[in-house]
Amino acid sequence: MSSSTRARRSSRSAASLTDADIAAVLDRVPCVADSTRTVQHLEGGLTNVIVKVVLAEGTAAQRTVVARLGTDDSAALAIDRDAEHGASRAAAASGAAPDVVCRSVAEEVLVVAWVEGRTLGPADVRRDDMLPRLADVCRTLHAGPRFPVDFDMFDVQGRYLRIVQERGFRLPAGYLDLMPAFERMRAALAVRPAPTVPCHNDLLAENFLDDGNRLWVVDFEYAGNNEPAFELGNIASESGLSVTQLAELVRLYRRADDVSQVAAEVARARLLATASKYGWTLWGCIQAGTSTLDFDFWAWGLEKYERAVEEFAAADFGALLEEVAA
Repeated sequence: MSSSTRARRSSRSAASLTDADIAAVLDRVPCVADSTRTVQHLEGGLTNVIVKVVLAEGTAAQRTVVARLGTDDSAALAIDRDAEHGASRAAAASGAAPDVVCRSVAEEVLVVAWVEGRTLGPADVRRDDMLPRLADVCRTLHAGPRFPVDFDMFDVQGRYLRIVQERGFRLPAGYLDLMPAFERMRAALAVRPAPTVPCHNDLLAENFLDDGNRLWVVDFEYAGNNEPAFELGNIASESGLSVTQLAELVRLYRRADDVSQVAAEVARARLLATASKYGWTLWGCIQAGTSTLDFDFWAWGLEKYERAVEEFAAADFGALLEEVAA
């Protein structure tokens, strides 16, 4: 968020934002400033407040939207709200995401269309019959318009690490000891760089909605052009897919006849899944040091870090590096 945007509104935290505060904010956003509206809090926002807003339209119809209210809990992460808005619109144009209804820069509010459906959980993502649907929605998103910015987890990790070190936030024991392996991974992946496409980059299970016919993708705070293998590896990382399931997800995404045809991309996805865990660990460290929410960000980050440690130490880590560089 820019300093000019911050100056337009008073500071606010997710923990202290009352119903009256939310109502006052919505009153200043034209597309939801309706005295007949009803507002319902939605779960899931760790850096924002998310509400469902039902607006009366005439006497017979209603319009339902979702409003995301930015808070200062994400200030240290320096999320680019202009890029989020652009990515949300591009994703909607692709058909993978709900339509963007409006945005208030001054109030840092983004409003999108409501999708009637069920939010997925990690167990849903791990179902074998869900893999083709995940591949389909990713393919749809990736075939859409380019996003305003690029995303590279290696760059993000470096930026987050500087924030952690400059502000004296807590780091997991041994975190820096893995930096040489992380850099080896970066170098190996750079030997044969892959084309980039519009990627979400934070596809935890809760960012998928199932309307009974198809999946939708929501929440584009970290969206940017990236290689598809990161997207698929990140899905596996966030929901605990097995290596076999990740390989099948890549095969389905590429519409390959056999997993052997996509072996190099599976190796990239596995390495990028490890990079995802190692990088997002620092997101947890930053939030643990700044957020006002009653959520254990330290434990959240440590769980990712411990899995990254296991993957860096895995017997086939070196073979994966050779595979992607060969």
